[in-house]
Amino acid sequence: MAIHRGVSSYSYQNLIFDRKMDHRDFIRTVREDLDTDGIELIDETFIDDYPFLSEEFEYDWKNTIARYNMKSVTMDIYLDVLQFRDHVMNYAEATERLKRDIIIASRLGFENVRCLISIPVPVIEAALPTAEKYNVRIGQEIHAPMPLVLKPDTPNRLHFHAPIDEVDRMIEMIERTGTKHAGFVPDMGLFQHGLTPIMYAQALRSGAPEEAVAFLKEKKGTLPNAELQTIMTEQFGAEIVAKMGRLIMTQGSAEPKELLKVCPYILSIHGKFYEMVEDPTVPGGYYDPSTDYAEIFKYLQEGGFDGYINSELEGQGYCNDLPDAEMLDEREQVRRQHEMFKALGAV
Repeated sequence: MAIHRGVSSYSYQNLIFDRKMDHRDFIRTVREDLDTDGIELIDETFIDDYPFLSEEFEYDWKNTIARYNMKSVTMDIYLDVLQFRDHVMNYAEATERLKRDIIIASRLGFENVRCLISIPVPVIEAALPTAEKYNVRIGQEIHAPMPLVLKPDTPNRLHFHAPIDEVDRMIEMIERTGTKHAGFVPDMGLFQHGLTPIMYAQALRSGAPEEAVAFLKEKKGTLPNAELQTIMTEQFGAEIVAKMGRLIMTQGSAEPKELLKVCPYILSIHGKFYEMVEDPTVPGGYYDPSTDYAEIFKYLQEGGFDGYINSELEGQGYCNDLPDAEMLDEREQVRRQHEMFKALGAV
C-alpha cells in the first residue's frame, strides 16, 4: 500500500499549447524527469478528433506507454452539454457521452475516467454497466468550493437554493449498488489556505499598490476573507480591491482530516499546486506555500490510500501576461513537487 506519483497533462499546458510537447514528449518527460510512471490525460489535449479516437492515435499512445513502461492512470473527461448547440443535453444524452468516454479510456488502457463534480450522480449510475463491461472506473472529481463534509454553516458558494452534498449522494449510490467501478478524484485545491509569490507578483503587475499587496501578505489567513475584504476596501478603495479580489477571497472548502471520509472511495488524486518554492530549512527541498501537503499525506496514509497523486500545475494563469522567458518553468515546477512528494513518502 503506497502513494504513487504521476502527472496530469494539464501541468504542461503552455508547452502543449505552444506545440513544444506532444503526447510522446509528455510520456517521456514524466519518465525521464521524474523517474515515475503515472500518466493522467485530459482527453482533448492530444486526441485531435475527440470525441472520436483514431486507430493511429490508439496504437501510438499504447506503444509509447509500453516503450517507457508507464501506467495510464486516469483520463479526464468533461461534458459539453451544449455540444449540439440547439439544446442542452438531457440525462440520456449525457449518459451516452459518458459511455463513449469510458470506451475511449479503455481503448487507451486507462484504469479510470474523471468526470466533473457537476455531472449528476444518476448519469454516473446509468453508465455503470458500461464501466463494468470495459473495467474502467468512474471518478467524480471533488473540487473547491464543494465541501467534503457538509456542515450547518457551509457557505452556499455555488448559488444553489441550499448547499448540496454531492459527496454523500455519490457514496449512497456506490453503497446501494455495490459497484466497484465508481469513486472519487479529490482535487487538493480543496485545502488551499494561502498564496504563492507568483500570485502577489501578478497583483503588482495588474496595478495593485505595493502597500496593499504587503498588507494582504501580512493578513491573509489571519482574518476571515469577508472581513479582510472589508478592511482592505476601507483602506485602499474598491477599485484596488477589485484587482485583488481573487487573491483576497481564495479559500479552500475542506480540512485535510476530512479525507478520511472518502479514502475508501478514492481512485486517484489531483495534486493541485500553483508554485513550489525552495525550503530554506531543507537543502534541496521544496514546499507549497498555498497548501499543507504534509497534513494531506498524513491523512491519506492514515486512511490507507493506495494509488496515484497526479501533479496538476495551475500557476501558469498568473504568468501568462509575461514574456516567454519569464514564464513559469512547468517542467521544473513539476520536478520540485515530486521532490516534495518523495520527501513525504510517495514512491
